[in-house]
Amino acid sequence: MDPEFPRRRREDLPSRRRRKGMYLLPSLFTTANIAAGYYAILQVTHGLVTEPWHLDNAAKAIGLAMVFDMLDGRIARMTGTNSDFGRELDSLADGITFGVAPALLAWMWGFRLLPPGGNLHTKLLQLGAIASFLFVMAGVSRLARFNITSNPQPSNPGRPGKKYFVGMPIPAGAGVIAAVVHFAEGEPISSWYTALTWLLMVIAVAYLMVSTWRFYSFKDIDLRTQQPFRVIILVGLLFAGLWFFSGPLLFSLALLYMASGVLWRLQWMFRRKGSPPPSYTEASQPS
Repeated sequence: MDPEFPRRRREDLPSRRRRKGMYLLPSLFTTANIAAGYYAILQVTHGLVTEPWHLDNAAKAIGLAMVFDMLDGRIARMTGTNSDFGRELDSLADGITFGVAPALLAWMWGFRLLPPGGNLHTKLLQLGAIASFLFVMAGVSRLARFNITSNPQPSNPGRPGKKYFVGMPIPAGAGVIAAVVHFAEGEPISSWYTALTWLLMVIAVAYLMVSTWRFYSFKDIDLRTQQPFRVIILVGLLFAGLWFFSGPLLFSLALLYMASGVLWRLQWMFRRKGSPPPSYTEASQPS
């Protein structure tokens, strides 16, 4: 037996351990995602009209979870540590953090804490519970569709590549709910007509998640390449805006992203009347 063979094996052990440790890195961000979602749920349960900061904290936690969710996928792809376990854990985490938590937040902020008003209050409370449940079902259905579908075709095809989501992703749907609550600084809705508007918005977000409409994915942005100086300036301005004007800025960004899918859909519908859309075999990315 070659005496050098065992020595080489022992020398390989540190690199193997480092490799195994790299697989844990994306899962740590997924765990942080779950922790933020759990914290958001706890804050929602403490929400009161006299203590609106609990609801604002829940909205902030959902926003922070979106950052963790974005990082775990990018880190897994950059380090080549994608795994079936990581994908399943990420899917379950999204169901909790971006499905259950924002649905509870939408119900508590928009319906549960409404001033008592007889039969109308009861009906709004019931309709709000139904709308929140539809939000959860739409979110987990979209996750299930992503898990079983490879390279789906949106109903309004775009350019070839992986630039588009098919349907609004569940983190973006949760982000819309959280951004609206954060914009209001957690102050619950106090009028029945505002509650009706909120009801329609929650249902609209749920529908966009299960639709096959096109939403920009931002996955064609490669952070590993050298970025122009103007991009660095824009990122700095974005962080400054989040620090000083997080409520209005996040509210505007969330509504703009939500509206972008609707506008793309309308644009495609008007173009289709004149000529059929191009057929692409790889036009989208599901999540």
